[in-house]
Amino acid sequence: MKLGSERTIGRSVEVSKELDQLLNRLDRLSMAPEFALQRQIALRRALQVYVEMGAQSPLSPLPEEVELADLFLYADFYPEDGQLTLIEQLRDVITEHIPEEQRAWLDPLKHSYMDLMEVLPLSPGAARRGLRSLGNGRIYEVEVGRLGPDPEAGSSLFTRLIREPGDPESPLAVVAGPLLILSPQDAKALYESACDERREMEVVGGAFELGDWPEFAKRFGYVLLRTFARMRLGALVEAVSEIRYRTAGGTPCFYVVALYEHHEFTCLSSGMGLLDGWQEEPPTLPPGAPMPKKLRRWVLTEKGAADQAVGRVTITGTQLYVECDSRERLDTIKHALAAAFGFSLHFRGEIEQPPLRRVTPAELAADEPLTVVVTAEEDRALLNTFFETAYLEWADRESPALGGDVPRHAAASAEGRVRVEALITEMEQTDLGLLRSGVSAFDYNKLRAHVGLC
Repeated sequence: MKLGSERTIGRSVEVSKELDQLLNRLDRLSMAPEFALQRQIALRRALQVYVEMGAQSPLSPLPEEVELADLFLYADFYPEDGQLTLIEQLRDVITEHIPEEQRAWLDPLKHSYMDLMEVLPLSPGAARRGLRSLGNGRIYEVEVGRLGPDPEAGSSLFTRLIREPGDPESPLAVVAGPLLILSPQDAKALYESACDERREMEVVGGAFELGDWPEFAKRFGYVLLRTFARMRLGALVEAVSEIRYRTAGGTPCFYVVALYEHHEFTCLSSGMGLLDGWQEEPPTLPPGAPMPKKLRRWVLTEKGAADQAVGRVTITGTQLYVECDSRERLDTIKHALAAAFGFSLHFRGEIEQPPLRRVTPAELAADEPLTVVVTAEEDRALLNTFFETAYLEWADRESPALGGDVPRHAAASAEGRVRVEALITEMEQTDLGLLRSGVSAFDYNKLRAHVGLC
């Protein structure tokens, strides 16, 4: 199961009435004005990854992460201002009566810590289920049914176990409420990452007692929470990077685009035919649209990609468009073009941002990469945003198609106006939106207005 899924990996199980009442007392104590700053410090420490990203965070902590952070505050956190821990404060309370049934949980809670537990096979008819710590191999036994819907043997739990009151060495324990169900692979990665940080603490601080897993988990259990949050974020980034953008026709959506200007149509066209992996295909324009003489297109097909194009180069009389499906592929194509054509191409801009689309964590957590269909309207809006930026300084930039003249200056003469109008008309007839969906993506009268043609 993927860490991006909020729907499947977390649950909070019911605890005994006495333990629940004790936890509520600790929570109220942590809310006291004199403890407010320490509470904030503890929770920021445990939920640091989310806090640092602030409002820009693409993820919120799971409810179970927040509950584990609360338990860290109640049972593990030592105030930085010299106050007693919450458990010590509660133990010394004399202003109200705390029933012995609740006090009995104070020591077990005080000695508990966050841990990663492997779920052991359940023996037929057994009243308890074995859980083995990944940290030190210690086996605990919890009542069958106390984990909620029974997790599969071999899966792992990120949780907090509390020994039942009585014998401190007894294997009998209860879950403190929250638990996160992880695959064995995720649990191993979480454990190994935490161990790496533990070893770094040992070397830097000389705290070699941290080699004892219970000691480390008790003092630095928040490291497990931080590492889990980083893994969730990494899983989200990976899932987003694997999103497949498709057109309504099911072909790859080339949302990554680069634009070049040139004045060597014949040379570039001949050179494209020599580049490895590129095959020419006829460009398409809407019915009735004039087909310019200088318009050619090549596609790049990836081996094993079911003959689907993964990149495209279109050469017009004055421009060259590169279209593809990823930033990495764009860099590869750009390097190939630079090696083949050098200074014949004049870079004018690029866009690599896919269309904005809200997706759910459940969609990202699916086994197969998410497929997002980009409508023709969204595609044109994307291109329009790109052209609005790429053409922002077009009127005042030297144009290869005008022999290096600046369009605004060239349009100052009668002959120049004819040349500039012909150039804009050619750009208009080979607009990338027109080639992709049959509708122009940019209003070229804006360019005419910039140079004084209208």
